Amino acid sequence: MDLRIFTEPQQGATYDDLLRVAKTTEDAGYDAFFRSDHFLKMGDVSGLPGPTDAWITLAGLARETSRIRLGTLVTAATFRHPSVLAISVAQVDQMSGGRVEFGLGSGWFAAEHTAYGIELYEVKERFDRYAEQLEIITGLWETPEGETFDFAGKHYRLENAPGLPKPTQRPRPPVIIGGAGKKRTPELVARFAQEFNLPFADVATAKAQGERVDAAARAIGRDPGEIIRSVAQVLCVGRDDAEIARRATAIGREVDELKQNGLAGSPAEIVDKIGRYREETGITRLYLQVLDLSDLEHIEFFASEIAPQLG
Repeated sequence: MDLRIFTEPQQGATYDDLLRVAKTTEDAGYDAFFRSDHFLKMGDVSGLPGPTDAWITLAGLARETSRIRLGTLVTAATFRHPSVLAISVAQVDQMSGGRVEFGLGSGWFAAEHTAYGIELYEVKERFDRYAEQLEIITGLWETPEGETFDFAGKHYRLENAPGLPKPTQRPRPPVIIGGAGKKRTPELVARFAQEFNLPFADVATAKAQGERVDAAARAIGRDPGEIIRSVAQVLCVGRDDAEIARRATAIGREVDELKQNGLAGSPAEIVDKIGRYREETGITRLYLQVLDLSDLEHIEFFASEIAPQLG
């Protein structure tokens, strides 16, 4: 089981906070450090000191870590022009020595688009643009050096684009696509993704969506076994009830609710829940959403007490 730490810095974190978490992630033996791509807090928190940019953050971490993979769950297609995004991600992949994984989503959080004056199109147009972005970004990366890339879509047009710089990973960094959309999401996963991620879903939902992804892959002649399956879950583990309750309180959640909707409880409870989830859904990768970024011992505790039991 690949284990990855997943953070939500729009809730209140500086680059230095994220660097401490990333270094702890690396030292504790996790596979990767990921972050969200949002510009506005969610829920009843201050959000101070304000947002950090996902790809600027990952560029910094690329130079200050050496082993862990780095990526986004997920970059919003509404935030950046696809050509510019392709250049940024390729550069960070070079800076990291080929450790980037590229999560891309259609964008969804209306309040942050309103706050910062970013257009959030209606769902059909949003997904049309999202599909074109995936085609453009992967097309630019995969264009051989010395050749150019052209694209003529409904929303974007590129002519004689050199497709530079090239990422270190060839032909491109792994693409991660997630979500519970029943038709277009599985189709896009089948066409473009090396990993399908379903965040915060129960077993039944994850299993059903995995079957849709399998069907979409088979429909275009792709082996579904090529697509890594992953989930993201909120983490709240402790040695005893008091420690679990303290960690739940620190992130503004209730223990019972977290046990229902996340990974909360004792090490034995966590191992049991992950095992059942893996058996029923076929996941091989788990993103642990850590919301209290000051609690580095939480990350270390999972690594030492739970990870060795997962195989």
